Amino acid sequence: MSATRHSFFFSFAEKYTVLLLGIGATMVLSRLLTPAEVGVYSLGAVLVALAQVVRDFGVGQYLIQEKQLDQAKLRAALATSLLVAWLLAALVLLASAPLAAFYGEPRLVLVLRLLSLNFLLIPFSALTLPVLRRQLRFRAIYAINGANSVVNLLVAVTLALLGYSYMSMVWAALAGSCASLLVSLLLRPKELPWLPGWRGMRAIAGFGAYATGGGLVDEAAVAAPDLIIGKLLGIESMALFGKAQSVLNIFNQLITSAISPVVFPLFAARDREQGPHGEPGGQGGAVPVYLRTVSYMTALAWPFFLFLACMALPLVKLLYGSQWLGCVPLIRIMCLSSAVYSMFSMARYLFVATGQLRAQVRLDAWAGGIKVAALLLAAPLGLVAVAWAVVLSNVLRSWLVYGCLRRLSGMDWRILARTLRKSLLLCGVSAAPPLSTLLWLPADLPYAMALLALAGTGLATLLCWIGGIFLVKHEIAAEFLLLQRKLARRWQPVKSPH
Repeated sequence: MSATRHSFFFSFAEKYTVLLLGIGATMVLSRLLTPAEVGVYSLGAVLVALAQVVRDFGVGQYLIQEKQLDQAKLRAALATSLLVAWLLAALVLLASAPLAAFYGEPRLVLVLRLLSLNFLLIPFSALTLPVLRRQLRFRAIYAINGANSVVNLLVAVTLALLGYSYMSMVWAALAGSCASLLVSLLLRPKELPWLPGWRGMRAIAGFGAYATGGGLVDEAAVAAPDLIIGKLLGIESMALFGKAQSVLNIFNQLITSAISPVVFPLFAARDREQGPHGEPGGQGGAVPVYLRTVSYMTALAWPFFLFLACMALPLVKLLYGSQWLGCVPLIRIMCLSSAVYSMFSMARYLFVATGQLRAQVRLDAWAGGIKVAALLLAAPLGLVAVAWAVVLSNVLRSWLVYGCLRRLSGMDWRILARTLRKSLLLCGVSAAPPLSTLLWLPADLPYAMALLALAGTGLATLLCWIGGIFLVKHEIAAEFLLLQRKLARRWQPVKSPH
């Protein structure tokens, strides 16, 4: 197995383990806790997530894309992480009461204060994960993140069963962070320093200012629906919207979050070796790798979101229960935006890896401003209007990303169309089972029928998709043939020597 495929294997294994454990916890907690209880924790988690972007201060991206790392740079990165994270812990602690008063939710004070403790723990493993990613050591990352998920699941479910309400998720988040910290200390690369150093912090601060600015704007755009809905429509509406987003994020957890940790260092390595375009004719550089990644992403994303839009009702009923059915129309609407943006979701890593960080920051600023404006206009009209605002803002963001790609890499619409043509045909081949099921699916679906419809349609869609990749001769078919050959060799009987 090549180094890249080996990295993808463990990256996917990690994300699928985390996803399955998360789904298990969600299925239990959604039946033990009400939308209002979940909303209290969700609001605190969204607010802390904004601070999490600043907490890293671009240290992770700096360590991955930096061409030469030495002890001075590593110690400066550790010092930057400690300084920023501990300042943020104090800031979240001080802001907890004012934020709770702003949202009219006194329970938010304790949630924020406990979650702020994460900032004290995170710097001790701040260098470990990015350096492991730079080295493509995804087996170690699997162990670290797997420990977090297992402990989080066990603590959350146990405390919810004992009646700890929304606090069960708070304590679970802290316990998971402690578990991942312990495992990361065991697996940290030997070259990482234990003591911080101040020499070289200015260079990291210069890089981090842009990386953090762009990341903060991007995270603010992600958090904007929850923050705006929580203020204008209430905690329960925010929880319903959050559940819809969590269903859409299944694709990110299944595919995007598994691919992005690998493609970012891969883009950076190709750029260091051969430049963005590689050899004459565009071979071997970061841009050709990006186009191949887009082809793979859309081959997976477009059939997935079509299936999800059609099967949202049985999926929500099985995962969360009947009290969460209000998020079904939101899922169906926002599948459109997720499918469109899947064409450009990896562009961020291409821009950063090829030294176009400032362009990415400007892009994030424009797209974030458009999204917030659209949400503020739509929120008074209700959740459905908010969902359509998300669609509109993502379509406009995709247009902005395409403009940057065309300007910075010469990637015009004809190149993109050739890359996407087979993915579109593959989506059409895979569409028949979910669309057929949607036509007869009743609104008052019993649990047994929901399970049967989901399993049967899912299997039929998967078979159509696998047949489709060979029918349209999609590039991803080569990965299936390679897997088939490896399995055949593994199961082939060993011949006895003559």
